[in-house]
Amino acid sequence: MQIKTKAIVLTSLKYGEADLIVKCLTEEGMKSYLLRSILKTKSKKLKPGYFQPLSQIDISAVHNNKGNLNSIREVRAAYLYQTIASNIYKQSIALFLAEVLAYALREEERNPTMFSYIQSSLRWLDENKDFANFHLVFLVGLTKYLGFAPDLKNITSNYFDLEEGYFTDFKPLRNYVAGRELILFRLLIGTKFDDMVGLKWNSGDRQAMLEVLLLYYEFHLPGFKSPRSLKVLKEVFNEIS
Repeated sequence: MQIKTKAIVLTSLKYGEADLIVKCLTEEGMKSYLLRSILKTKSKKLKPGYFQPLSQIDISAVHNNKGNLNSIREVRAAYLYQTIASNIYKQSIALFLAEVLAYALREEERNPTMFSYIQSSLRWLDENKDFANFHLVFLVGLTKYLGFAPDLKNITSNYFDLEEGYFTDFKPLRNYVAGRELILFRLLIGTKFDDMVGLKWNSGDRQAMLEVLLLYYEFHLPGFKSPRSLKVLKEVFNEIS
């Protein structure tokens, strides 16, 4: 079935000498495409540059809906990033989040509200200067669309149970957030992108929250694992006090 859809590139893997296998989040759900000979062709309709991590594109594609690799007939940029490609900090965030999304998004069902959230969030990152905590706020927001947003019913309690996803005054046996990390976690949950400037956090605070969030993802997404780009992200952001 031939369709036209917006897509966000998550991964692009070289296959053989000249092919690419590209994984995208589309308006129709998660899809994988085989792009034959794209690395050696001079076609104006399909160029490798369109398929960088988190590129936002419009595609004309053929979806076979049989679990096999799909094909793309034509592609064009839907949004051209102005700063992400040239800012090493934003680049590091983009590569990290592309990996997170590739691990986290496994279903092929349509989820237009999640697609819209990811699309608009990435554009916010591209257009704004105060972004040091962007990846943290983004990951918290994404949990809503993945079905395991923290239960805020008892948010003033002394512990947050990472496995169960709720606040409690009863100390869990293991895997919980407490003390200063809990204070940071509460602040993070209530923060929107435009309010991030109010989080006066240092690199240690950000690293602590990132570790909490990745552990939370691991408990609630079977097969999820920390991205390989995590080390690079930490090294880059250690430079931001």
